[in-house]
Amino acid sequence: MVSRFKRFLIGRPLRSAEIEEEKLGKLKALAVLSSDALSSVAYGTEQILIVLMAAGFAAVWYSIPISFAVLGLLLVLVLSYRQTIYAYPAGGGAYVVAKDNLGVPAGLLAGGSLLVDYILTVAVSSSAGTDAITSAFPSMHDHRVLIALVMIAFLTVMNLRGITESASVLAIPVYLFVAAIFVLIVSGFVKYLTGGVHADVPEWGTAVSNISLFLLLKAFSSGCSALTGVEAVSNAIPNFKKPAERNAAATLVMMGAILGAMFIGISLLAYWFGISPNPKETVVSQIADATFGRGAVYYAIQGVTALILFLAANTAYSAFPLLAFMLAKDKFMPHAFKVRGDRLGFSNGIIFLGVLSALLVAAFHGDTENLIPLYAVGVFIPFTLSQLGMMVRWIRRKPQGWAIKFAVNTVGMLTTLSITLIFIFTKFHQVWMIFVFLPAVIYLFYQIYRHYANTANQLRIDPCHDKPVIKGSTIVVPVAGITRVVLNSLSYAKSLTDNVIAVYVGFDDEEIERMEKKWEDWNPGVRLIVLRSSYRSITRPIVKFIETVEWKKAETDHLTVLIPQFIVKHWWQHMLHNQSSLLLRAYLFNQKDVVIATVPYHLRK
Repeated sequence: MVSRFKRFLIGRPLRSAEIEEEKLGKLKALAVLSSDALSSVAYGTEQILIVLMAAGFAAVWYSIPISFAVLGLLLVLVLSYRQTIYAYPAGGGAYVVAKDNLGVPAGLLAGGSLLVDYILTVAVSSSAGTDAITSAFPSMHDHRVLIALVMIAFLTVMNLRGITESASVLAIPVYLFVAAIFVLIVSGFVKYLTGGVHADVPEWGTAVSNISLFLLLKAFSSGCSALTGVEAVSNAIPNFKKPAERNAAATLVMMGAILGAMFIGISLLAYWFGISPNPKETVVSQIADATFGRGAVYYAIQGVTALILFLAANTAYSAFPLLAFMLAKDKFMPHAFKVRGDRLGFSNGIIFLGVLSALLVAAFHGDTENLIPLYAVGVFIPFTLSQLGMMVRWIRRKPQGWAIKFAVNTVGMLTTLSITLIFIFTKFHQVWMIFVFLPAVIYLFYQIYRHYANTANQLRIDPCHDKPVIKGSTIVVPVAGITRVVLNSLSYAKSLTDNVIAVYVGFDDEEIERMEKKWEDWNPGVRLIVLRSSYRSITRPIVKFIETVEWKKAETDHLTVLIPQFIVKHWWQHMLHNQSSLLLRAYLFNQKDVVIATVPYHLRK
């Protein structure tokens, strides 16, 4: 039943040879890997306005120069990451660049930051998508956490079905969103230019006496949240069809052009229409309302905006498993993250991402504004380290034309470092947790690496000196009575060795006497050891007995505990039995020199 349900959810298993068919072309990759960046236009402008409103409505005109500054940073990042793609065509982005050029600690800082960022991406996107729905349907505001959790579950299942299938489904709403926003921008521009807007907005260049440089920097850093997700393409180069690096670079440029046009368009419309932030209605919702009214077009725009905000999380579902795979390959994360699932995706990474982001949404009660600063800091640290790593690479290698490349990465590094510092100084009360969490994540990476190194050292053998040791064999068979299960187990044990001991645990004299009499009458040719349990425990007396036998036989024999177990036909029948064999096996796993084996006996009904 479980297998059938799994096949229903994620589809048939794919052969390893089908991996090339799971690669993405430019159009599908743009939808899957750019959904995070493209969706940020739904809240990037809003984050700028929220900060500026602290100085009064007259300060909103500053949103335009700030938006153009964000656009300039986007250009720098696109040029920088395009160079990274060609320099590191195997993918890995900031983690690989920093580790290769700045050392392992810097690489782990970048990798840990990105992992945190991808978890926050899913949480922020699902929360922001829920806000778009509740803007259109205020009655659903109290259910926003449940809505977000349902969407996270949906995206997790879709990505477990494979990259190609999820891209085919999820590309449609992404391109609908791009079309809807451009329709909104063009219609809004036409309405403004034809005099259809009568908003009382501050004139361009109006001086605001109570605005400070600190506030402007804070607004700029908030607007830079629109740039999160730009690095995802460079992380996921292995997901592209060949030539992978060329397709990835083209996708990155397309994403930058579309994102820049939409972001500046929404910022201009928000200023022209005199939009101010509203906790219960997004900026895009207000612009659509002012442009089209609350008709079919308005609800269509809100619908696709909600969809893209939910689907922005899909960028993380594409990039997180690949980054976790690379960290696991370097032994900084569990090896489980290296395993491809039935549909050739790194399913353990997908499930892990879904669970952690769902917990985060529940912990923050779906409050997007509280998550965005953490989200942005988590990505600007890798931005900075990636640019610095590329600077070091150009200085070391000095390829043809390296000076221009070095200059591009230098501008990128200084800009992203400035943004990181602005975030830290202007929003420290919101982002301080990252400085606790990131060191803990890096410490965990090192602990995992030490474990794997220690395990490898203990398991390694010297082929010249380490040879198999030939010993005798003693088999202990715990029995609960005289049944076909016991008969099956003793038959197998005696086929291996004559040194077989049956062990029975009794609770009272009458029960013990009855068992000894039955065993004597049956006479299977195996000695029975009876143990009394004064506290009605089965496992403890057996474990204590095995410890005694192990101490006596350690030099001459291998000790095997052969556990009889009957297997029921239907899953629900397991609940009707006490499963003492499972408990005994769990206890015995801690014994140092004991081999544990199970002899199953399958019931027919």
